[in-house]
Amino acid sequence: MVSSNTKDMALPNIFRRFGFTALAATIVARFSRSLNSPCRLTAADGSPRDPQWLGRYGETVAAAWLRAHCCKVLARNYRNRHRGRHTGEVDIVAREGRVLLFIEVKTRQEATRVRPLLAVDKAKQRLIERGANDWLRSLGTRNIPWRFDVIEVYVRDGTPPRVVRVRDAF
Repeated sequence: MVSSNTKDMALPNIFRRFGFTALAATIVARFSRSLNSPCRLTAADGSPRDPQWLGRYGETVAAAWLRAHCCKVLARNYRNRHRGRHTGEVDIVAREGRVLLFIEVKTRQEATRVRPLLAVDKAKQRLIERGANDWLRSLGTRNIPWRFDVIEVYVRDGTPPRVVRVRDAF
């Protein structure tokens, strides 16, 4: 049995070792509706959800997952325009410690045979890179560590989503 004195001593040590951010991330992960609630792939009227809904749902789940893993989400659906044309996009821009993350989110049903990462082809990578370059240009510096990640969200009706992060995807 652990005495209350031991518990009182452990709490400051946890704060000292992991910080308040880790505690907040644990609370977010535990109580996030996006991460813990079962996915409903049909609307209230029984009709199937459209692909745009599935994509938005996946991005919401990915943002909650990032927050639960000590990342700060800076922007979602970042789009840039050059001379009136849509030239680049990033689903999520986040920060993990000192590293800036440019994240593409791919959502698929659990029964799919093809990995969502494979949908990020060279053309999609160039689109994400243009969005990332615009973000870095707006910061005024490229002298910060950054990388491209892909978050795969797998969904099945009636179960919570499953999230897989691929670091340095391209």
